[in-house]
Amino acid sequence: MKKILIVDDEPNNLEVLRQILRQDYDLLFALNGELAKEAAIKHRPDLILLDVSMPQISGFDVCRWLKQQPTTQRIPVIFITALTKVEEELKGFNLGAVDYIHKPFSAPIVKRRVQTHLLLIHQDELKRSYKEAVFMLGRAGHYNDTDTGVHIWRMAEYSRHIALTLGWDKDRAELLEMAAPLHDTGKIGIPDSILKAPRKLEPHEWEIMKTHTTIGYDILSKANCDLMTMAAEIALYHHEKWDGTGYPAGLAGEDIPQSAQVVAVADVFDALSVSRPYKNAWPIEDCIDFIKSQSEKHFNPAVVEAFLSCLPEVLGTRDYYASEETETTQ
Repeated sequence: MKKILIVDDEPNNLEVLRQILRQDYDLLFALNGELAKEAAIKHRPDLILLDVSMPQISGFDVCRWLKQQPTTQRIPVIFITALTKVEEELKGFNLGAVDYIHKPFSAPIVKRRVQTHLLLIHQDELKRSYKEAVFMLGRAGHYNDTDTGVHIWRMAEYSRHIALTLGWDKDRAELLEMAAPLHDTGKIGIPDSILKAPRKLEPHEWEIMKTHTTIGYDILSKANCDLMTMAAEIALYHHEKWDGTGYPAGLAGEDIPQSAQVVAVADVFDALSVSRPYKNAWPIEDCIDFIKSQSEKHFNPAVVEAFLSCLPEVLGTRDYYASEETETTQ
């Protein structure tokens, strides 16, 4: 049961809110700002309903303090108040509050606003869980890589820049950014003798290597959510080529999902532009020329054009990760 801390210096107000919320939530109460701070630290409530006008320490001051503490700064605060001035409400939002409930209380309004903000918390927690799953699976797919491990996060950001330039909406582009790091998940099913071979692969070994696409799809398609559906699609098709010479299905043109087309460009650019133990980084101009040369061959020409259009953002991301890697190795 979700835990709510209710803070008000008027016992009657606390009782009214108790009657409204007691059946659905575990309730805690505080009669002043100091007690509110102590309760927030001790009990870590999921939500705080906080009166604005209290003696000694106002609700605004309590909220400011809560947002400065690492253990309480993420707890949503809803102010409860009889104040109706716009500037007063704006002050509360600027301090980090998520909403206002006005006195006298309306039971349906109180219930709905509390429910809404607790649902938003749940969605945030779910999104964090997705990101953690992406991090673990992404690292698993690249566990044997010889780079510093940031390749998948770099190319994921490149993918988002390209998608936005293509006209994808922000939410879908961010979904692509989360899904892209999982493109090589299937490599966990490839034997080390092939994955780490310090030589050109034999034809039969190359056929085994190519199965990382279907292995990744089999793993990721077991989850029924938008993120994993897109990730499975990318894992399966990111080695397809615009001219139909790719694998595993030999798809061509628009038959290749655009998510996989975008990731293919981002992945190749990143692979070319950074150093590996077995190769030096290509000059950026050479990387760009190669991407251009593969338009209508390996890559969708529209995706190549989008990549070139957002090149400043792509290079900015590359420079940022380069600085991060430098700091971690010093």
